[in-house]
Amino acid sequence: MIEQLLIGGRTCRLFGSDRPGCILIQPSARHENATLDTEAQKIAQLSQVPFVLATIELDDWMLDLMPWPDGNISREPEAGRHGQDTLQYVLLSLIPELRHRFGPLPIIFGGYSLGGLFALWASAQTDSFKAVAAASPSVWIKDWIPFARKHAPMADAVYLSLGDQEEHVKNQAIARVGDNLRMQYTLLQEQLGPAHCTLVWEQGGHFNDNEGRLARAFAWCMNY
Repeated sequence: MIEQLLIGGRTCRLFGSDRPGCILIQPSARHENATLDTEAQKIAQLSQVPFVLATIELDDWMLDLMPWPDGNISREPEAGRHGQDTLQYVLLSLIPELRHRFGPLPIIFGGYSLGGLFALWASAQTDSFKAVAAASPSVWIKDWIPFARKHAPMADAVYLSLGDQEEHVKNQAIARVGDNLRMQYTLLQEQLGPAHCTLVWEQGGHFNDNEGRLARAFAWCMNY
């Protein structure tokens, strides 16, 4: 880790090079802190592009990242009401500070699970991100495919991945993730072009090799 600091009242951690060629941004839950160093090391092994990985520690993973309410994810009254706040933080606080430190470098936004869903959603709201790294994104959230049909990403490239066992679960809402991700990939091929997106099937369920999946997602975007 290069540094831990407060930016706009949130704890952020920087990993990688102090002279990067690109900026990676990732929302993170507290339980992921122990694997962030490993993730950064794996990214460095997979790409020759120097980078800085900026992670944002969130107060509440679901409340901060859900783009809209879905009772299958959370029944809290505030769920789905603060995704826009998180995006505004990234755009108005985090990115200006990172650009001040490192210059006007291309930005790749990525995340795992709900973080991957948030990255896809955010890329449809702003053209600030050059690419999106969405590892095992929670595209099973209700109404995702209708949203994706109407709102193409403004990024140049999108990486999608999913564990090959993730759709084989008893929860019928979560089991939609496989078909929804296939549809998301089809839409991206139409919206961005086949050369600008990829869908990778990883081995295992949702909790297998999270940091490795994210590292491969970021590295593909960097090499793109």
